[in-house]
Amino acid sequence: MNRIRDNVLRNTACFLVSSCLLSISAFMPGCADSGEEEARLVVGRPPETAVKNVIDVVHDRKITDPYRWLEDQESPETREWIRKQNEYADSILGQIPGQDAWREKVAGYLKIDTISAPIARGGRYFLTKRKADQALGVIYMREGLDGADRVLIDPHSMSEDHTTNVGIVDISRDGKLLAYNVRDGGVDETEIRIMDVDTGKDLPDVLPEAYYMGLSFEPDNSGFYYNKYTEQGSRAYYHEMGGDVSDDRLVFGEGVTPEKIAFVGLSEDGRWLIAHLMHGTSGPTEVYLKEAAKDNSWRTVINDGRSRSFAQMAGDVLLIQTNLDAPNQRVMTADPKAPSVENWRELVPEEEVAVLEGSAGIGGAVVVSYLDNVKNVTRIYGLDGNLVREVEMEGMGSFGAGSGTWESSEAFFYFSSFHVPPTIYRYDMDTGKKSVWARIDVPVDSDGMVLNQVFYTSKDGTRVPMFVLHGKEIDLDGKNPALLTGYGGFNASMTPSFSGLGSLWVESGGVYCVANLRGGGEFGEKWHQAGMLENKQNVFDDFIAAGEWLVENGYTSPERLGIMGGSNGGLLVGACLVQKPCLYGAVICTYPLLDMVRYHECLVGRLWIAEYGSSDDPEQFEFIRAYSPYHNAEDGADFPATLFITGDGDTRVDPMHARKMTALLQAKRGGDNPIMLRYHIKAGHSGGMPVKEQIDETTEMLSFLKWRLAR
Repeated sequence: MNRIRDNVLRNTACFLVSSCLLSISAFMPGCADSGEEEARLVVGRPPETAVKNVIDVVHDRKITDPYRWLEDQESPETREWIRKQNEYADSILGQIPGQDAWREKVAGYLKIDTISAPIARGGRYFLTKRKADQALGVIYMREGLDGADRVLIDPHSMSEDHTTNVGIVDISRDGKLLAYNVRDGGVDETEIRIMDVDTGKDLPDVLPEAYYMGLSFEPDNSGFYYNKYTEQGSRAYYHEMGGDVSDDRLVFGEGVTPEKIAFVGLSEDGRWLIAHLMHGTSGPTEVYLKEAAKDNSWRTVINDGRSRSFAQMAGDVLLIQTNLDAPNQRVMTADPKAPSVENWRELVPEEEVAVLEGSAGIGGAVVVSYLDNVKNVTRIYGLDGNLVREVEMEGMGSFGAGSGTWESSEAFFYFSSFHVPPTIYRYDMDTGKKSVWARIDVPVDSDGMVLNQVFYTSKDGTRVPMFVLHGKEIDLDGKNPALLTGYGGFNASMTPSFSGLGSLWVESGGVYCVANLRGGGEFGEKWHQAGMLENKQNVFDDFIAAGEWLVENGYTSPERLGIMGGSNGGLLVGACLVQKPCLYGAVICTYPLLDMVRYHECLVGRLWIAEYGSSDDPEQFEFIRAYSPYHNAEDGADFPATLFITGDGDTRVDPMHARKMTALLQAKRGGDNPIMLRYHIKAGHSGGMPVKEQIDETTEMLSFLKWRLAR
C-alpha cells in the first residue's frame, strides 16, 4: 500500500526531476580553456518571435499575453519557432571549447553499473539493473538471494533510439506475476503489461496507455486493482485476469473532479481495500476502508476537511500516518472494523523538533523515518509503541526504506549523501544486523570534500538551513564558482542524497549548495504552509537570501553564482532571475512552471491548486499575479545568461511555460547575455533519455555553466 502512496505522491506532485548520476561539474581539471579563448565566443541575436497580443480580462484587470500562440504545440508556426530556437542554442553552446574532454568525464560517471533495491516476493527477488555499456535499465529476477539474475524485460529492442523504457509496477505475492510499465520517452502516460514470470510471456491483460498511479494484485492472482487519472478525474478499477479491460469494474472515485486524486491499495493479505482521496497534492486527505471480498460500503477512517493522513495495514492493525493535531506528524493505529478517528490510538507521538517523514509496516514492526534539522533518523517501533532500536547511519545523508513486507524480517534500505554514492543494505528486522547488498561504484573523491550545514536569515527574519559542499582546501575570497539549487514546495524535503553534479563540481574547485526553503517539508506542515498559496513569495525570498549569504561570506560572487532548478524548482529560479537578476551569473531552468496565471488550465495543473492557488479566485489571483515570472519581467533588464530546457515529452508541466518565457526574455533583455532554449522531442518530466543523450545534455549544461561562471 505504501508503494502506491509513494508512487502517487511522486507522480502527481510537481517534483524536481533529476538523476543523481546525470549532472556533473563544469570545472574539470585539464578542461578549462583560457578566458581569452572563451571571450571569442560569438553570441548572436536570438530569432525574432512574432508578437500576437491576446488580452484577457481577469477580475477586471487586463492581462496581455504576447506569446499565447506558442501554447499551440503542434502548429507549424510553433514547430518552426522551436527549430530556430534549437539552432540558436547550437550556435552558442557549440562554440564552447573543450567539450570532448568534458564529455569523457561525464561518461565516466554515467557509464557505470547501476542497480535498484530488490523487491522480494515468494522467494524471488525482482530488480532493475543497467550495465555500464547499456543505454537503459533492464528488469531482472533471481531465484533466492544468491541466485543467478534472469532477464525478464530488456527494453533495448523496443525502440531504435532507445527512448522506450520499462519499470516495475507491482509483483504478485507468490512472485509469479509481474506488472510493468512501458514508457515512450519522458511522458507520464504508460502502458501496463502483465508477465507470467515462469514462462517469461506477457499475458493478454494489457492496460492501454494512460496516466496510472499504482496497481495491487490479489493474493490468488485472480485479478488486480489499479488507479488511473483521466481528463474527467482519477478513478480506481478492478480487473479480472483474462477479462476485457473495457469491462473493468469501478471501485472508487465516481464523480471525483480533476483537481482531486483518488487511489486504492490492497493489504498484503488481500482482505482490506484502502482508498485515499486527496484534495490536490497539498490539500486535506480523506481515507476510507472496506473488506475487499465483501460487497459492503466504505467505512470512513477520516474526512475532516483539514488534515492529511495516509493509511496501510500492518498485519491485522490499521496504521495511520497523520498530521491531525500534529503538524510534525505522528503514527496512530485502529481496528479496521472500527477505523474512525474517535477509535484511533497513538502509537508514535509527534516530536517537538523532528518531523516524521514516513512510516511503513515491515517485518512485524513499524519503521519510522524522521528529519531532525534536515538530517535523517530512522527508528523501529513495535506495535505496542515501544522503541525497538534506532538504525545506525554512516554520517550526514539520506537513509530510507527500499522495500519489505509485513510477514518477512528481511528489508532493504539505502544510504547516500551529496558526495557519497548510494549503498543498498539488507537489514534483518529481528536482529538489527545490516549488511551491504549492493554499492554503486562511482569514481568520486568523497574524502576530499566537506559537507556542512549552515543557517542564514531570510528577508523576514526566518532562520533557513542550507547544505554547503566544498573541497577541504577552500579560500573564501569570493572567487569560487558556486551552484545553488532548491525546491521549496509540495512538502518535499531536500536532504543530502548523491549528486554527480555536486560531487564533481566540488572536486573541480566549485561550491555546491542546496537551500532548504519554506514550502518544503523539512520542518513539518507549518514550514510547508509558510511557502504555499499567499506565502509563496517567502520561498523566493529564502532563495535570494541564500545567494546573498554565499556572497557575503566569501564563497562566491554574483558573477560566479549560478542557480538551477526544475519543475517547481524551475518556478523558483524563474522568479528569482526576474526579481533579482543582478545576483546571478547563470541560470538553468528545466521543465518549469512560469505562467502562473494560466498554469491550472494546462495538462494536470489543477492538481496543484491546493499548493499555488488559482487565478480563477480573485484573492488568489492577486498574489499569483504579483510573483508570476511571466508577468513580472521588466523591459530592458540585464537578465543573467539563461538556459531553459523542456520538451514535447513533458505531459505534466506544459512545455508552453518555457517556450513563452524564452520568447519574453529574449524580447525584454537589456544586456548582451544570451537567453536560450534547448527543446527535446521525447524527453520530459519522467526522463526518457538513454545514457548517450544524458551525456550529451549534461555536457552541454556544464559547458554553459563553466563558460559563464569561471571566466
